[in-house]
Amino acid sequence: MKTLDASDGNVAKIAALFPQCVTERISKDGTAELAIDFDKLRDELSKDLLDEAEERYQFTWPDKRAASRLANEETDKTLRPDLDASVDFWNTENLYIEGDNLDVLKVLRENYLGAIKMIYIDPPYNTGNDFVYNDDFAQGKEEFEQTSGLFDEDGNQVVDPMQRNTESNGRFHTDWLNMIYPRLKVARDLLSDDGVIFISIDDNELENMRRVCNEIFGASNFRNTILTRRRVKSLNSQFADNGLQTLNVGFEYVLVYAKSKDFVMRALRQKKAVAKTEGQWQGFWSNADRPTMRYDVLGFTPETGQWRSSKEKADIAVANFKKYQREFASKMTLEEYSEKTGITDFIKRDLNGKGKNGGVYHWVPPTDTTLRTSNWTDIEVSQIIKEIDLPFDNPKNRTLIAELIKLSEFSSTDIVLDFFSGSATTAHAVMKLNAEDGGHRKFIMVQLPEVTDEKSEARKAGYETICQIGEERIRRAGKKIKEEAGLNGQNLDIGFRVLKLDSSNMEDVFYTPENFDAQNIFTTVDNVKSDRTPLDLLFQVMPELNIELSAKIEEKEVNGKKVFFVDGTYLVATFDTDVNESTVTEIAKMKPQYFVMRDASAANDNVLDNFEQIFRHYSPDTIRKIL
Repeated sequence: MKTLDASDGNVAKIAALFPQCVTERISKDGTAELAIDFDKLRDELSKDLLDEAEERYQFTWPDKRAASRLANEETDKTLRPDLDASVDFWNTENLYIEGDNLDVLKVLRENYLGAIKMIYIDPPYNTGNDFVYNDDFAQGKEEFEQTSGLFDEDGNQVVDPMQRNTESNGRFHTDWLNMIYPRLKVARDLLSDDGVIFISIDDNELENMRRVCNEIFGASNFRNTILTRRRVKSLNSQFADNGLQTLNVGFEYVLVYAKSKDFVMRALRQKKAVAKTEGQWQGFWSNADRPTMRYDVLGFTPETGQWRSSKEKADIAVANFKKYQREFASKMTLEEYSEKTGITDFIKRDLNGKGKNGGVYHWVPPTDTTLRTSNWTDIEVSQIIKEIDLPFDNPKNRTLIAELIKLSEFSSTDIVLDFFSGSATTAHAVMKLNAEDGGHRKFIMVQLPEVTDEKSEARKAGYETICQIGEERIRRAGKKIKEEAGLNGQNLDIGFRVLKLDSSNMEDVFYTPENFDAQNIFTTVDNVKSDRTPLDLLFQVMPELNIELSAKIEEKEVNGKKVFFVDGTYLVATFDTDVNESTVTEIAKMKPQYFVMRDASAANDNVLDNFEQIFRHYSPDTIRKIL
């Protein structure tokens, strides 16, 4: 009932590659365990070993090792479903998860390892606002001010306020790095080999974010830094805050990192900024937009000719087509040429004859669009006019996230993850795109249930947490999108399962038996906490059996007992009381892949005694688990 320690998996990988580098030792609890002999491993990985004091290129900060270990540590947290807050709980494949995103990511790592196609996050920019994460390294604003010397315990300012948020406050950057590092490290594990992560950031931590991502994802997997336009009313610079004269900040950034070279970025086009005229550049070849790659070989030499649209050149194209028709690999007649491409279309050739098409002529139609570059300043990073009227300041622009999603090729099972969900703009973008192109993308939103300010408009409107605002946005947006889609939106998934991070469903005796003795062990007969439901137990079991949390769930009766069916009969589970042998027999006859029940569910000892025999007879291949 715990997630795996990721370091154990890394030891196994090293053992497979270099078995001679694995040894045994006695662990802290007195048991034998495998460990890495790093002296031998260094011999295998390098001819010349680095001395500890030897200078090298590196990026480090206080507690970096602890932050890295934190990403690998196990967690016994679980996700508890909230049916009342959910929409279409039993059928939807979308998830909205409330909780600290580091623990949530660790839980997701159990059954979403290498399964996420795209991640988008808009993490804290480290501009002086509160840290609300529960890591050992993250501090709240008040705690930071007290420990950094800015204010004393009575709240009196003791240093010049212009010193705030500067490089001299090294701990401030350290706390932010220790917050973001383990989360990105776990997030990488979730990405598929052809997956990609997009990270919104501004000047405050842009450099550090690049360094962190280069280390976690690899510098070779950096693809782009996309430039977006910043909202006009929020142009203050961090340096201007310190009393220095600076230019207004007009931009924010989106960093793009692939999981590996397998990620293929789609070529997006955008309308040209200028009106189409006779002499305007036309179209591209192989999605390239360089004038030197566009030659008019039908009447103009490469040295002097440039490919431009005009009636005169169209006439020349037709004339030269007749002249060189036999040389065209397509063997098209002039009539076929005119019908297929029109008189204003042009023909381009690989002049060197060394390309993949080997000197063959091709058709390239004129266009009034351009290939999108990394300059996205036509998109404002924040939504000026809210599409959904909810009390949330500066929600991300849905158009921005939609354009990022379009950069990836999605299949019907691909997932978009946002673990700094905020107002749930990513979920809105996914549903809207699915309605527009008939896609079946799924989303997972993760948001800390940060409490709204008591004096805020959100609290006045009845929203006690940021999560409640995000969930309401998805409800309203989904309803609006489906109504606008009409018949095309009949099968659109606008639902979502709300799951809430909580402590384990199991009593502490399950984890710490050494703290119980003969006198009090029997006072805790039930190993499951009293406030936990059968559905809670099901959602703790599913990750352990590598079943997605969005899997189809049905609740049926078998011999009068409530039984859960997940993905048909892939997993059959019952946590009802007084389960007898007849119920177990009926389930065994269904031949499920997995069967789970509680020991406390058995009607009597005979049920548990005969449990294995029943399954050996009817379904010996079923994997059985007793809680």
